[in-house]
Amino acid sequence: MTSTARFAVIAAPLAMAGYGVARLIGRLDDSYGPGFDWQLAHFLGLAGLLLFVPLVLGMRQLVAAGPAREVAVAVTLAGLAASIVQFGADIVQAFLAADRAELRSLQSDFSGLPGVQAAVYDFGPLFFYLGIVALAALVAQAGRLPWWSPALLLAAVLLPAVTLDLMPLSGLLMLVALLPLRREPVRPRAAAVAA
Repeated sequence: MTSTARFAVIAAPLAMAGYGVARLIGRLDDSYGPGFDWQLAHFLGLAGLLLFVPLVLGMRQLVAAGPAREVAVAVTLAGLAASIVQFGADIVQAFLAADRAELRSLQSDFSGLPGVQAAVYDFGPLFFYLGIVALAALVAQAGRLPWWSPALLLAAVLLPAVTLDLMPLSGLLMLVALLPLRREPVRPRAAAVAA
């Protein structure tokens, strides 16, 4: 794994946990969005998602080449792309909105565009969660993660489906599940690109 991927092993899940904490704090006063609390939460979430990109590419290098690896990586990256668009849209809409009513209106306008609701909100982000668990299972099968990591990662990605209030716990479980990847040796960037 590259040093960037090794950094992302810790930073990506912690940023996602930070998103959850900022979101919880922002909702305490019943005035969440648009504003500082909304933007802080969403910038942390966006950072976490962006950090998962080098992590996924680093995990790819730990699995033997083959269709299963490429499908898992492609599905994960597609889900990340949808999630990144979602968080980016939320940030821009909150920047443009004067209040929650206008934010809801802007969100409705965007999600009402053909295909956006399904691709960016309903189904697209699910591919990230399915893909990262499948990729972790492949890495575990290759002997580079313990057997319990994919199971813990599955629990982590299911928690926000219950309620987004569990996102801090989800991020911490992701961290624990992926932390064994830090023991992988750092590969020089040129060697990582060649693989």
